[in-house]
Formats: sequence, structure tokens, C-alpha cells
Amino acid sequence: MKPVPIPPPSTAHKLKRLVWQALWLVLYRPSPVPLHGWRRFLLRTFGAQVAGDAHPYPSAKVWAPWNLTMGAQSCLGPHSECYNACMVTLGKRAIVSQHAYLCTPSHETDDAFTLIGAPIVLEDCAWVAAKAMVGPGVTVGRGAVVGAGAVAMKDVAAGKVVVGNPAREVSESELGASGGTVIRQADQ
Repeated sequence: MKPVPIPPPSTAHKLKRLVWQALWLVLYRPSPVPLHGWRRFLLRTFGAQVAGDAHPYPSAKVWAPWNLTMGAQSCLGPHSECYNACMVTLGKRAIVSQHAYLCTPSHETDDAFTLIGAPIVLEDCAWVAAKAMVGPGVTVGRGAVVGAGAVAMKDVAAGKVVVGNPAREVSESELGASGGTVIRQADQ
């Protein structure tokens, strides 16, 4: 999906974000790792749709919980960042690994530097590996993998593994095919 202009935030929106950031700092961030239920409660209180067995880690930063959906057994891993000015959807068993970055907004490269954005979707069993980045409007297909440190600015097809900057396809994934996690090299 192509990014579109995002209107400037209202005062009410800014206050809501301020309250969320304060609660994240005081109640969410210091919570022990096993207390996923507590963090699910806090996210839901601010409008997130979070499955009862999702795993938001305490150091995972969520910019706007009201723009977050986490499916069953999905995970926002340690030190991951979800900069979700637009909607971010994690499907069932979708994983965002440590230090990964989901970024729905960007800017036009004109003199106005207009804020733009588009939703990010991680379909069922998708995996965004450590220190990878997923940009505005990207869909990571079912069972697809964005490899460690990769920068995905375009959609990743279901069952594919992408690496590098910019991300390029290197192999196929069997994630989600039968519940396994085996990755094999694609024919070259």
C-alpha cells in the first residue's frame, strides 16, 4: 500500500500519547518478563486488540496502542519498536524479534517534508528477525521471513526469506506450513 499524508495530531491525540508514554515508562517497561498478561491489559486499556496468549515484552516500545492488533501467540520481542502512527497488525504466531523496527510513517522528500504513512501487516507465522526494519505499507506474507538486519520497504511474498538492504529474496521458508520452523535454500 502506498503511503498517504497523515494529518497533524490533535491536542487530544497528543495528550493521549503523553499519558500512554508515562504509563509505559512507569507500569509497562519495569514489569517482569513473564507478566505478558499485565502488558496485554495495559495495551488493551489504550485500545489495542491483543489475543490472550500474545507476548508483548516489557522493553518493546509501542508508539500508539490504539493502532495495534496482535494475533494468537504473536510476539513483540525485547527492545523491538512499533512506531505505529498507522495500524500495525501481527497475525497468529507472527514474531517481531529483538531490536526489530516496524515503522508506519515517513516523510515526503519535498520542501514541505509532509508526514506520510501506511499500515504494516505481518501475516500468520511471519517473522521479522533481529534488527530488521519493515517500512510503511509493507505486508510480510504468511510464513515469510525478513532476515536479521534486513530493510523491507516492499511487500514480502508468503513463504519467502528476504535479507539485506534493500531486502531481496534468497530462499523459501516453511514457517507455518506445518507449524515447523525449517528454512531451506531456494533453487538458484
